[in-house]
This record gives sequence, structure tokens and C-alpha cells, in this order.
Amino acid sequence: MSWFALLDCETRTPWVREEVEEILDRRPRACVPRGSVVLETRLSPDGHPQTLVSYTRKGTAVFSFSLMSTPHGSVVLVIAQGDDVVHEVVERGREARTDTLQVTISWDVHKTLGRLVVARPETEHVLIRHFQMKSAPLLSDLVALASPKGLTDIDPDVIFVALSTEIEPVGPMPTLSPSVQIETAQGLQLAMSLKQGDVVRSANGKLHPVLHAVARDVPSLGSFRPVRLRAPYFGLTQDVVVSRHQRLLVSGPEVEYLFGREEVLIPASALVNGYAGHYEPAPRFVTYHQLLLPHHDAVRIPDAALETLYIGRMRRDTELLNASVLSDLPRALLPEHHRAGYQVLRAFEAITLAEARAA
Repeated sequence: MSWFALLDCETRTPWVREEVEEILDRRPRACVPRGSVVLETRLSPDGHPQTLVSYTRKGTAVFSFSLMSTPHGSVVLVIAQGDDVVHEVVERGREARTDTLQVTISWDVHKTLGRLVVARPETEHVLIRHFQMKSAPLLSDLVALASPKGLTDIDPDVIFVALSTEIEPVGPMPTLSPSVQIETAQGLQLAMSLKQGDVVRSANGKLHPVLHAVARDVPSLGSFRPVRLRAPYFGLTQDVVVSRHQRLLVSGPEVEYLFGREEVLIPASALVNGYAGHYEPAPRFVTYHQLLLPHHDAVRIPDAALETLYIGRMRRDTELLNASVLSDLPRALLPEHHRAGYQVLRAFEAITLAEARAA
């Protein structure tokens, strides 16, 4: 089933999969022995404590769920089911207080395993904490977490809440829409059609083998929100749809003049300014693809280049590797990536460059 409930906190309109409503009609006490709650939020710029989401059901079997962010840089999870209580704290640090955080709580009660992950989507910063999860939550309680009424309270800074029946991966994420065309040894091919062993052309014209092709279905909200990069800006000959954290490799005389570099990277979100890019209307969930290459590089698309998956030294971090979209790959087959040294432009720098090119 995978994703079964979603709350877009901007519209405050919850969505629940039809099959879930049918299950609850037949079995009100149905449980979810394996699943995830994914929440994305902005942090309080004033440093106030935030109860990001809180839910309590009283009665013969009490269930409560709360997720908090503290001014001291901690994320606190409390889940109480009868006599079973989970209380976990992740110290995320106090830096970048106004950044966006993505929190993923996953569990598999058959293995008595739980996992709390705190990530900053715009960086590789991921913190993981494991705990024991002995009791499966009720499906009705989980659905209520994505409902901003009744027994559920959600902080105004929360961007979305999503629920899944899978252990959702964390860490580096795919960022290319299925329709992105990538240059290969055989010509242009769609990102969705590429697979391990295919050969793609990097920004410098060299050919590289695809070590792995990853894909993931995600809510089209927050850090997953799709952006349409518009032609003819930045050399594009056709529009390209990517996630907001996909980065475009740009070169040219304006780049050298403004930044003293031959090439720079621009996040798609920095180009959302009404002409070079805009947020793309999308269904509730979107599928993104991405390529893992032997070296951290950018691949050519028609008259431009897009950054591929960067995994750093993740092969040395067994915990993060097992939680990632690459968990099914043998560690020995993974490369170690080193940053290519490109300057990453901030939003105002990207807009300055776009205006200089349009002049």
C-alpha cells in the first residue's frame, strides 16, 4: 500500500487512501505492524519550543504520540501505548535554527525495531536513533495524525505529515522527474528508463557507467515539491522538471565575471522567481529518479547539466547505508564520492546570474 494518508498543512486538507477507509469500516481495530510517519517542518526563528504534532486517545487502551523540537536543538519523540512507552531524543545541534527539518519515524514490530531520523533536506546532515517498538499502532490512530482536528494538534510551522506502510528511506534522495532526458552513449534517454550498466555522458563530455539507478515515490510537498526549470534560461532548450533540491551545473562568461569560477551549481529552488523557474502543479505523490556514478559528477541533458546522486563516504556508515535508498546494494560495490568543489549559489546570487544572462 505504501503511502496511505497525507496532510498538506498549507491547505489543511487531509487525504486518506480509499482502501484505508474500507479497512477501517470492516476492522476498526486494524493495526499497522510496519510503517513510517514522515513530517517536514520549519523551525521557529524565535527559538521557541515547538510541539510539532500531538495526538492523544483516551479510554481503555490509551495511545498518545508527540513530536517536539526544543530551543536547545533537540527533537523529542514520545509514543505511549498502554504500558509500552517510547521516549527518544535526537540532539540535532543549534546551528541553522531556521532550516527545514524532515523527521521520519519508522517501525517494524515483528522485529521490535523502531527508528527516529532527523535530517536537513538541503544538506547531507542525517541523525539516526534506534529504539524498541513492541506494539503496533492502530490504523485509526495513525490516520488521525494527518487530521488537523479533534484529538490532533499540529504546529503552524509544519509543512506536511505523511504516513506509509513501508520503512521509508532516508539520506540522499532521487531528484529527477521521469521525463528528464539524459545523454547516453546511444543518444538521449529518459531518466526513468536508465538502469545499472547503461553509459551516460557527464558535463565534460566523458562517458561513465551507471552503477545504480534509484527511484522513489514521495509526497509532492516541502523539499519534494517539483520545480519546472524553464527554457531558454541557463542554456535549456526545453523545460525540465526536478525536485527543489536538484542542482543545475552552469558555466559561461557571466559565471566567471560574477563569481570567478568556471562553473557553479544552482539549486532548483533558487530559480523559482517567476521566469527562470516556478513550482510545478503536481498530484499528491510524485516519482523521482537519480543515477549513481563512480564519481560525483553532473550528467548532460539537452544543452545543460544536472548533478547526480552524491553519497560521500556512506559506504563506511553502515547505519545510514542500511536506512538509505541504496540499502539493497553490497557495500563493497559502492564508490566513495568527493565533492567536485563547485560553488553552490544562494537564491539572490542565482537571480543575479539569471538577470545577467537575460540582459
